[in-house]
Amino acid sequence: MLDGRFQRGFSQERLAKGQEPKVRKDERGYYVMSLSENTKVYFEDFYGFLSATYARAQMERKELDRKIEATTARSSETLTYYRAKGVAVDLLMRTVRRFYTDGSNLGVVMTPWCFGTVVLEKIEVYRDRIGKGEVQDPNVVGYPYDIVRYIDEIHKAVLLELFDFPEKAFQMRWQYSEILRRYSRILTDITSRLQAVLSTVKTFGT
Repeated sequence: MLDGRFQRGFSQERLAKGQEPKVRKDERGYYVMSLSENTKVYFEDFYGFLSATYARAQMERKELDRKIEATTARSSETLTYYRAKGVAVDLLMRTVRRFYTDGSNLGVVMTPWCFGTVVLEKIEVYRDRIGKGEVQDPNVVGYPYDIVRYIDEIHKAVLLELFDFPEKAFQMRWQYSEILRRYSRILTDITSRLQAVLSTVKTFGT
């Protein structure tokens, strides 16, 4: 259980029922083959990684709140830095909660580095949306330009620290991103084909 509140999307009881054809088991436990690296990803390792990451992010969020409270408005650059870091921390926590609780899609079960790439790209998209004024974030106070600038400068380092990753972890991002994009296109194509088939069936049935 995450933070004592959030239940695993794929519990041990559910996995033990054997209703998921892509789930396999060996002496270490239940696992799936990852889309990104064609390697085993054990459910216990995956959820353990998310839990550890979430705990570090929670501690960082509390520390940021303490620092913001103790910093005067005259130290505007320092406050902007803290708030920009808060954007990254909060988005990471939201993403961890979503992946941890998702029980509808085995695609969320992935290696730590692949998950890190997902969050990295989410932050970069979110940063751009903040800059365009498309989202309202509680960390953004006043004009968003300075917040966006700091996010751009620090988000990779913040994630490496919270994930406890080596710097080379994000050097593989192009591989993960391309595979995930291909997988997304395949799913979209399958959905379109199914809709076309259903439409044809309905046409013949009338």
